[in-house]
Amino acid sequence: MQRLRTWNERFRTRDSKERNLKQALGEIERMASALGLPENVRETASVIYRRALDENLLPGRSIEGVATAALYTAARQASIPRSLDEIERVSRVDRMELTRTYRYIIRELNLEVKPAAPESYIPRFVSDLDLSDEVERRARDLIEAARGDGILSGKSPVGLAAAAVYAAALLCNEKVTQNDVSDVADISEVTIRNRYKELLEAGDVVTA
Repeated sequence: MQRLRTWNERFRTRDSKERNLKQALGEIERMASALGLPENVRETASVIYRRALDENLLPGRSIEGVATAALYTAARQASIPRSLDEIERVSRVDRMELTRTYRYIIRELNLEVKPAAPESYIPRFVSDLDLSDEVERRARDLIEAARGDGILSGKSPVGLAAAAVYAAALLCNEKVTQNDVSDVADISEVTIRNRYKELLEAGDVVTA
């Protein structure tokens, strides 16, 4: 009887893990699709989730929270990050749970995640706004000049990227409004206005 009970417990545990994994992978697929993330990011997120499950990191945390943290981590590792605002909008958990779970997962799994650079957001913003390659190049130049002037520190990379794209479009005489950029980047027009003026000042040599 003891042996039967042991086997029964093993089957129950395995079935529970399989259900858990199926639900999590469904969540990752749903969110990745909504965010336009490629297959390699989805696969990496799935691997991260499986590791968290295998290492028993789920107790006390929701399946949705760990799945969201895994996808956020995978996107950053692939250098095609999505902002917390974007992630929160498609997730079933709030930002507090997401950030808390994200920090826990990368610490416990010893994952290396570099800070998101403003440049990593620029191609997507340019593409979504249907702007030219020249705008993308100019936006990168503005960010690089600002980095040289030391004004990037402490500022949101999403806001800087959005402002750089807006400023670059103006310099290239391509029509785009602050509202257009705000919608694509999911940040306020006030942030864009504040940042783009700083970028133009820093990029004086580049944009002359």
